[in-house]
Amino acid sequence: MATKVHMEALSPTMEEGRLVKWLKKEGDAVKTGDTLAEVETDKAVMELVARADGQLIKVLVPEGSTVPVGNVVAYIGAPGERIDGGSTAAPAAQKSAPVPEQRAPSAVRSAPETPDDTRVKASPLAKRMAKDAGVDLKRVQGSGPGGRVVKRDLEGAPSVAAVEVPRTAHGAPRTPFEDVPLTQIRKTIAKRLAASIGPIPHFFLTTEVDMERAAEARSALEVKVSFNDIVIKAVALALTKHRACNAWFQEDHIRYWNEVHIGMAVAVEDGLITPVIRDADRKSLVQIGAESREMAERARNRRLKPEEYTGASFSVSNLGMFDIDQFTAVINPPESGIVAIGSIVAKAVPEGDRVVVRRRMRVTMSCDHRVIDGATGAQFLKTLKQMLENPLAMLL
Repeated sequence: MATKVHMEALSPTMEEGRLVKWLKKEGDAVKTGDTLAEVETDKAVMELVARADGQLIKVLVPEGSTVPVGNVVAYIGAPGERIDGGSTAAPAAQKSAPVPEQRAPSAVRSAPETPDDTRVKASPLAKRMAKDAGVDLKRVQGSGPGGRVVKRDLEGAPSVAAVEVPRTAHGAPRTPFEDVPLTQIRKTIAKRLAASIGPIPHFFLTTEVDMERAAEARSALEVKVSFNDIVIKAVALALTKHRACNAWFQEDHIRYWNEVHIGMAVAVEDGLITPVIRDADRKSLVQIGAESREMAERARNRRLKPEEYTGASFSVSNLGMFDIDQFTAVINPPESGIVAIGSIVAKAVPEGDRVVVRRRMRVTMSCDHRVIDGATGAQFLKTLKQMLENPLAMLL
């Protein structure tokens, strides 16, 4: 009996998948564990593997299609074996019916003739000229006997195309809008944001950090690390001192983590994904730097595994590289907090009885008020600020 190939749940939050590419075609021999297709989930492009030996006798879902988890997308069986419904699935017998050529609709269509059209008084020549030029005769003021539209009325009259269809600088028709289907990752972002900003009672705390010493320490390191790596390390160490912020809100309890796993927001082509730096408090800056670069690259290529972007206990979002001075980030549930990192800017600040220029950075913490109270969040930010302004111990 033929084995059904189902659209599997390839990530913890996956509800449907888009079949990106079939790596096996009908008639190919397959073994258990062979990759049949690439599937775009809500977070990454994953592999759909065979769960049986045999031949791929029927493909039901074409590339580019989106189907719910659990749907049958193909069959594996013996050559010529019948599948549900009694049809033979032998590849040699499966010929796709020719698809009639579909022409793109014209930018301007002549309106179908209605009884009103027949009552427009126009000469036969005027009617033909109007049809050729795409002119609506009902919009033309006739100058002939009894208001009849004649040839001279059509000469120089604006056509429907000229009046109703805007055109680009190159003369091509310009449509008023374009509908683009949501990708799997964009659908998930929409659902996650609705599940966060609505139900979660956010409040925000902002502080400004002197990054002069952190910049000097970074320059002194022989190995290249980014400011974001330094922030991740500082956040991880601060969380070990403020366990109340390293927590998840659950339905009937709060989970306080004894481990520190930092979600690092990474912008990808069509959204955002958060690779997780696990045990970030125990890793050196060099380790964090190497891991963050490698995971960010794989995130942009949609090659992260589910366990690499789930399970964060707290998150960091950094838009400083885009010259954003300050912003607020949305909490990624079930986490109870996230810090938003702005750009490092040289500012004039008072120092004793003089004014000096120092590199400064704004940090905004988004807190889930069901877990974190105002004073709790403020104490965490105070510790984070102290670590960033005095980074020597952190760099050891």
